[in-house]
Amino acid sequence: MVSAPPSLPPADSAALPCEGFDGQQPPNPGLIDACVHCGFCLSTCPSYRVMGTEMDSPRGRIYLMDGVNTGEIPLNGVTAQHFDSCLGCFACVTTCPSGVQYDQLITATRPQVERNVPRSWDQKLLRTLLFSLLPYPNRLRWLLLPVPLYQRSGLQTWVRRFQGIKALVPQLAALESLLPPLSWQAFREPWQSTVPAQGQRRYRVGLLLGCVQRLFNPAVNDATVRVLSANGCEVVMPRSQGCCGALPHHQGQTEQTRALAKAMVDCWSREALDVIVVNASGCGHTLKEYGEILADDPVYGPKAKALAAKVRDVQEFLAEVGLTAPLSPLAQEPLTLVYQDACHMIHGQGIQQQPRQLLRQIPGVSLREPVDAALCCGSAGIYNILQPEVAEELGRQKVKNLLATGSTAIASANIGCFVQLSKQLAAQGQEIPVLHPMQLLDLALRGQPLDQA
Repeated sequence: MVSAPPSLPPADSAALPCEGFDGQQPPNPGLIDACVHCGFCLSTCPSYRVMGTEMDSPRGRIYLMDGVNTGEIPLNGVTAQHFDSCLGCFACVTTCPSGVQYDQLITATRPQVERNVPRSWDQKLLRTLLFSLLPYPNRLRWLLLPVPLYQRSGLQTWVRRFQGIKALVPQLAALESLLPPLSWQAFREPWQSTVPAQGQRRYRVGLLLGCVQRLFNPAVNDATVRVLSANGCEVVMPRSQGCCGALPHHQGQTEQTRALAKAMVDCWSREALDVIVVNASGCGHTLKEYGEILADDPVYGPKAKALAAKVRDVQEFLAEVGLTAPLSPLAQEPLTLVYQDACHMIHGQGIQQQPRQLLRQIPGVSLREPVDAALCCGSAGIYNILQPEVAEELGRQKVKNLLATGSTAIASANIGCFVQLSKQLAAQGQEIPVLHPMQLLDLALRGQPLDQA
C-alpha cells in the first residue's frame, strides 16, 4: 500500500523566503523521481524514529526537494530545518527496495541550504566556531590545552551539574558534554613518521591520523600502528596531513571540503604506498568520495580519484590480507563482545562482516548482536552538537540496546560513536569500556588482559 504524500508547507508560510535551489548542482530530479513513496525508509530513519514527523524522514525530505525544484515551495528556514534534521546515516539507502540514492540527494541539498538560507546570528557563530576549529588539529590542540586542568579541578563536574547552562546554551552544553577525559598524551604528535614492519615487510601503508581522534582518543592510532606493524606493514604517517574534510563535507561546506581534500591529495601524493588505511569510518567514507568531490577539477580530479582507489578501512584491509601475528585471549574465561556498526561503515562503505571476522580471531571471544544494530547512535559528525535533543534520545536507545546483550565490552570503529557512547554510558552509570577493534587486537597481540587495559 502506498502512503499518501505529506502536505508541503505553503510558499507563504516561510520566514526569510528564498527563491529555491540555485544552478550549482541541485538535487537531480531523476533521482527524486525514483522514490515511489513506499515508506520502507521510515522504520530505519533515526530522525523519524525520534521526531515522528513525515517531513523529518527520507521520503518527506524527497518531497521537499521535489517541491523546491518545481517551485511549489521556497527553500527557506522552514524547509531547511527538515534537511538539517537528517543525520546523513544513509540507513534508508540500505533499506530502500527501489534503490533510491538518497545519499546523493541530501549531499546535493546541504550545500544549497548553506548558500541560500540565512541562519540566525547564534547559529552562524556556532557553525563558524565548529568549522574553524574541528577540522584543524593544531588549532584544536591549543584550544584544548586547559581541558585536563578543567577536568581534574572539579570545575567540569560543577558545570555539568548546573542545569541552567543546558537551558541557556544547549548546543554549547552539548559540545562540553562530549569532551572525553583528556590526557597529556593527546597533545603530542607521533614521534615517528614511519614505523617499520615487524619481520618481513608485506605492505607499505599510510595511516590517516584524523583531526578529532588524535586528540580525543590517541590510543586508537597507537594501537593501529602496532597491529599493522605486527602484521608485516610499514606504516607511514606524514606530519603534513590535516583533516580529510569529512565534517564540513557532511554539512554542505563545499569550498572548505574541497580545500581540505586538495591539501590531503598533495600530502599523500608524495608517498609511494600500497594502500591508505583509515580507522575512523566517517573519514574513510569521505576519502573514498574524493573522486566525486574534486571531479570537476582538471588538475586534482584524476589525482583524487587515484587516491580514493587506495583508501581502505583498516578492518577492511586486514580482513582482506589476513592476520599473521598470533593472538592471545583477552580473559581467562570466554569473553563476550558486542560490535557497534558505525553508519558510514555499514551504510556508507558496505563494511559489516570484516570487523566481526577479525574480532572472532581473538581466542575466547564471542560476539553478540544488539537489537536495531543498524540504527544511528546520534553522533553523525557534529549532529550531536547541532541537534542535541534528537542525538540524546538516539544515544540512549543505542546504549540500552548494546547493554541488553550482556557483553563485557563494546567495540566501536568511529571516533564520533566512541564519544557518543561513552557519554551515554556515563550518564547511565555504566562502566563498560568502549574500545576500537584495533585496541582489542592490540591487547591480544601483546597478551594483555582486557581488565588491565
